[in-house]
Amino acid sequence: MTTINIGVVVASDRASTGIYEDLSGLAIKEVLSEYILNPLEFIYRLLPDEQTVLEQTLKELSQTCALIATTGGTGPAPRDVTPEATKAVCSKMLPGFGELMRATSLKYVPTAILSRQSAGICGSSLIVNLPGKPKSIRECLEAVFPAIPYCIDLIGGPYIEANPENIKVFRPKNA
Repeated sequence: MTTINIGVVVASDRASTGIYEDLSGLAIKEVLSEYILNPLEFIYRLLPDEQTVLEQTLKELSQTCALIATTGGTGPAPRDVTPEATKAVCSKMLPGFGELMRATSLKYVPTAILSRQSAGICGSSLIVNLPGKPKSIRECLEAVFPAIPYCIDLIGGPYIEANPENIKVFRPKNA
């Protein structure tokens, strides 16, 4: 099986300066390790909420990563700029990812409508902006992951083999 490179980008002023420990990036790694059978190579970046730094990092990771999962910076606060950085580096946006993540989160909290999660294609990488809380990351990945392997197939990325004991993915029969 092909090793899958996955970028994990945490956008957090406070975590990047050591005010608190990053648990969100760990949650992404944990969930994706449960879902994917291929060997995984995580490339982790902990960054401040700075759009230019995020853009540079997303471009860099898109050179080697099939999937880039970001966390943090998706709210309405002035320093929340992850969706803007994602849009700036992507050739195509995939609004269905954000729509489904918000719909999923609304089952748990009414403030999910404030979230600006998104997803897009940068080269042959899929970038998915996840929420910032570990519990929400798991809920949202459970909702959107079934489409991720086929999306990566469509954009020329490596074949991701999912663990059927933990997640069911969808690929059309004649794909």
